[in-house]
Amino acid sequence: MPGGAVVPQGSADVSRVEAPVTLKAYAMCAFAAFGGIFFGYDSGYISGVMGMDYFIHQIEGPNASALSGDHKSLITSILSAGTFFGALIAGDLADWVGRRTTIIGGCAVFLVGVVLQTASAGLGLLVAGRLVSGFGVGAVSAILILYMSEIAPRKVRGALVSGYQFCVTVGLLLASAVDYATQNRTDSGSYRIPIALQMLWALILGIGLFLLPESPRFFVKKSKLDSAAKTLSRLRGQPIESDLIQDELAEIIANHEYELSVAPEGGYWSTWGNCFRGSLTKSSSNLRRTILGTSLQMMQQWTGVNFVFYFGTTFFKQLGTIENPFLISLITTLVNVCSTPISFWSMERVGRRPLLIWGALGMVICQFIVAIIGTVTSSDSAVKCMIAFICIYIFFFASTWGPGAWVVIGEIYPLPMRARGVALSTASNWLWNCIIAVITPYMVDEDKGNLGAKVFYIWGGLCTICFVYAYFLIPETKGLTLEQVDRMLEETTPRTSAKWVPHSTYAADMGFTDKAAVSHVNDVGKEEV
Repeated sequence: MPGGAVVPQGSADVSRVEAPVTLKAYAMCAFAAFGGIFFGYDSGYISGVMGMDYFIHQIEGPNASALSGDHKSLITSILSAGTFFGALIAGDLADWVGRRTTIIGGCAVFLVGVVLQTASAGLGLLVAGRLVSGFGVGAVSAILILYMSEIAPRKVRGALVSGYQFCVTVGLLLASAVDYATQNRTDSGSYRIPIALQMLWALILGIGLFLLPESPRFFVKKSKLDSAAKTLSRLRGQPIESDLIQDELAEIIANHEYELSVAPEGGYWSTWGNCFRGSLTKSSSNLRRTILGTSLQMMQQWTGVNFVFYFGTTFFKQLGTIENPFLISLITTLVNVCSTPISFWSMERVGRRPLLIWGALGMVICQFIVAIIGTVTSSDSAVKCMIAFICIYIFFFASTWGPGAWVVIGEIYPLPMRARGVALSTASNWLWNCIIAVITPYMVDEDKGNLGAKVFYIWGGLCTICFVYAYFLIPETKGLTLEQVDRMLEETTPRTSAKWVPHSTYAADMGFTDKAAVSHVNDVGKEEV
């Protein structure tokens, strides 16, 4: 290894590629999921704020009764614009300074944006603050998924990353509750309190991460194997001299060496270019993985769920028969929170692929029912029925596509390109989030497209594409280490991936189980220093 690092001897036993994990280690991995709270809160508070009378008067003037479509579009979408670039920049930073440091830096940037938003008394500073906050949210949302995927044990990786999505939903719920509590205030506290509360979540995550270790896979990428071993020992709650720690570390190193032998690292632009190398027809190629990750996040946005969370309050107002649209938005958010924990169990027992397939089908049915009812009648009973099916639709999203898309993008990339691959995927999510935030007011506002409930025909059609996409392109990755996912993608297709069983280790294939071979690698590394 470069830098004179000592390579541990590995194992050919596929059951020894990951060390056992203690309860303390599980808790360390789970804390990282807390970052979803400020991501969800930041996404959710704006829907209620844009429906507050005091805020509307601040932006549009004392006689206004609603924000203009242009202003709604700008205020909502500018955050997503910032997150797009924040995610891409974070992909570089995560490989240069580390996963943990990048997340802490993202929290600091986010705090600056929140201060600007809290101080705003008009459109200009609010938009600037949301743009700055977006850079922080983009960095955290991308690298937190990467960090969690790299430190979590394989048997509960899906559940722990699903915990991130659960925290997102908790953040959305908290935002709705705070909006509901401050909506009738007749001073700037009506919108400043929901905005300022975001600081708390960023401070908890940033300070907490100072106490957590860096990803061992980052240290392997930097050839700091002693640091990697210490970190892995801390994460797994096992002595550093343990054969189990040494076997897992050897497997990570061997996989990294294998990937570098296939696609050697070069300069800055070359490392980004690696994300697009390989054949489009080969499921394990870097190009196919990048397309899978970016298109999966695009599809998650195509489900239309953020229409409900971004514009739910104003949409329910337009239905006319609802006395308190804030309360309905709170109920839909509560459904989101209560449904997501199902994925903690189902993600590992049922699997990623079946959940995404059947979740898409469930959303298709609900969305077309809502669209048909809204087209045929607008009676009070019909509106209640629509709200019921919107809640069922949110249930399907929250228990499948909500967490599933984040779980899969954290698993499909090899170590040399993982940070940039996850960054590209997350940037895709935010790009389409931004596009939907920009165009939706023009589709549904009464003075624009005035689609009303008919907009669910669009979401239903897009979810039909998601169903077909999941069937043909999503592989099954449950129960595998990140290194085994690499091997599975090389040897199967998405439709046959669920049947794949690990049959060898990278440590064995790269000769790391042979003492003489390992000694030779270490001697070569020392000569290079």
